[in-house]
Amino acid sequence: MTSTATASNPIAEITNVTFGYPPAGAERPVLEDVSLSIEPCDFLGVIGPNAGGKTTLLKLILGFLRPQKGTVRIFNQLPSRMRHRIGYVPQHATVDASVPADVLDIVLTGRLKGSSWGPWFGRGEIDAAMAALEQVGIAELARRPLGTLSGGQRQRVLIARALVARPHLLLLDEPTANVDAHVEAGLTDLLHQLNRELAIVMVSHDVSFVSAHLKRVACLNRRISVHAADEISSDIIARMYGGDVRHVHHAHECALTDPGCKEGCEPTHAQASSGTTTSAAADPTDPQR
Repeated sequence: MTSTATASNPIAEITNVTFGYPPAGAERPVLEDVSLSIEPCDFLGVIGPNAGGKTTLLKLILGFLRPQKGTVRIFNQLPSRMRHRIGYVPQHATVDASVPADVLDIVLTGRLKGSSWGPWFGRGEIDAAMAALEQVGIAELARRPLGTLSGGQRQRVLIARALVARPHLLLLDEPTANVDAHVEAGLTDLLHQLNRELAIVMVSHDVSFVSAHLKRVACLNRRISVHAADEISSDIIARMYGGDVRHVHHAHECALTDPGCKEGCEPTHAQASSGTTTSAAADPTDPQR
């Protein structure tokens, strides 16, 4: 079987997948009849309410979970065999700042499987780690203790760790959560740069961010529908969340207005004719949250 992605051979192919956690399993699915293709250099956002199946979808792609129905293939093979071709930054990923390790040490942990020296690393692994740090723009911090870094710098370290094995697909679960606007803008520019070389799938609750910066959006609430980012509308969001959508108006000078990015994405206040950005929340009474 070939392991090279082409226009006719996507990186990932998810076909009619149904998955539920034990003990109910497929009788009470978290995902039902989900189909999705991820193409080379795709930039896909996954949005949806809490408990809608977003993180579960990423775990199926990684092969951490197996569907009760349907198939998941990475380069036409089982995900567990192709996991080394996927970089992953999980939700709330953290590294204990008290650990006596520098930035290079942390990034090198992403090469543990590929190192012929076990927990020790040769020149090839060190060169790969330095290349990943260069890719995310923090090579000069390689010997800095982790505890001295800002939140945005630590997030870049985690992305570098995911990139060090030179993946073809990068999965990010809420990478811009709990960061300020300045850090988010820097991460946005970084993701655009990375997307020139590899496919990216990003889970987010920020509807405005996803529709402004990404190429496609997968709306997921047990079932999935995929749209071009510029097709996302209030009606689509309302159907996915099963309720009304709140519109929050941001003036041009408001710090919460997405300013666009260096890649030419328009500010969010220019995305809608009324000058609004869209946010949506799951029903707090929903037992599936």
